[in-house]
Amino acid sequence: MREIGIPHPRLPLPPVGEGDDPATFLAWLGEAIPMVARLGIREMRRDGDTLEWRLALAPSLNDKGTGFGGALAAQTTLLGWCWTTLWLRRHGYDRDVVVADAGQRFLAPVTGDYRMVCMPEAEAGTERLAERLERRGKGRIALVQQLWCGDTLCLEARGDYAVLPAG
Repeated sequence: MREIGIPHPRLPLPPVGEGDDPATFLAWLGEAIPMVARLGIREMRRDGDTLEWRLALAPSLNDKGTGFGGALAAQTTLLGWCWTTLWLRRHGYDRDVVVADAGQRFLAPVTGDYRMVCMPEAEAGTERLAERLERRGKGRIALVQQLWCGDTLCLEARGDYAVLPAG
């Protein structure tokens, strides 16, 4: 059981360039952030600079039988945090990540199981982050998250994620 004010132990870094095993990372994430177990994440995969989750709608239902906006907003924020954390891990950085700014646009109701994708907002976003980490020891990246229910884009989100200096 997690305790307030007590950090959860970090997951050991994988060998540089190898990336994380998605199942191991999700299991650790569920222990580190207890609400993750209730989000309905069924699968996580990465394709280049895109991180994707497949989710069940049932845990995030609202009173209308569609996706609850607050739960969906939390998921977009967490997906961006995961994207940044996993990118750092692949590049050998053991750093804390925090969301600095986030916002969403709800475009259509979420009426069934869905997928969320996250990617850098700018094509050169990862290069700028790497350069800032090397030069200043900290950095920031803007990410975009999209929620798709079938072929329908239901939500677009954007967030700035700050990588804190080693401490």
